[in-house]
Amino acid sequence: LGWKFYDGDDYHPPENRKKMAEGIPLNDEDRIPWLCALHDILRREDSSRQDTVLACSALKKMYRHILASGASAIESNQPEQPEGNTALKILFVHLDGPNDIIAARLGKRRGHFMPPQLLKSQFDTLEPPSAPENFITVSLEKSLPEIVLEIEHAIFQGEK
Repeated sequence: LGWKFYDGDDYHPPENRKKMAEGIPLNDEDRIPWLCALHDILRREDSSRQDTVLACSALKKMYRHILASGASAIESNQPEQPEGNTALKILFVHLDGPNDIIAARLGKRRGHFMPPQLLKSQFDTLEPPSAPENFITVSLEKSLPEIVLEIEHAIFQGEK
């Protein structure tokens, strides 16, 4: 696509990385500053008209709202920011699949600070996207090329 790519894990503060490496799940207080920082990256890229892909675990509806609207989303359920600054237009891609497939993929990951035993806490926290959120759900049981094609199709359909 020629878009900029950001991996949200690269922006976790050291405290979050340490906590996860010790097998301790993150809570809202750990995640909110991280999500606000990711929103700032998306806002900056949007301001310079740069299309962007961000990979991150936006597990809760509130987290996705923060990615789109920034810190103002914490106090408000409104999709608009103060001073007339509108929410970013984001297509959320919910990669969905059976726990065993995800666990097997996590088990193959090397050198990452999040151990596979935290997967259960991620599923416990997960609030799958729902209307009126702008999202698609893609099955992880498909091949990687099929997943990419499905996401590309949704992106280009949304631009019309």
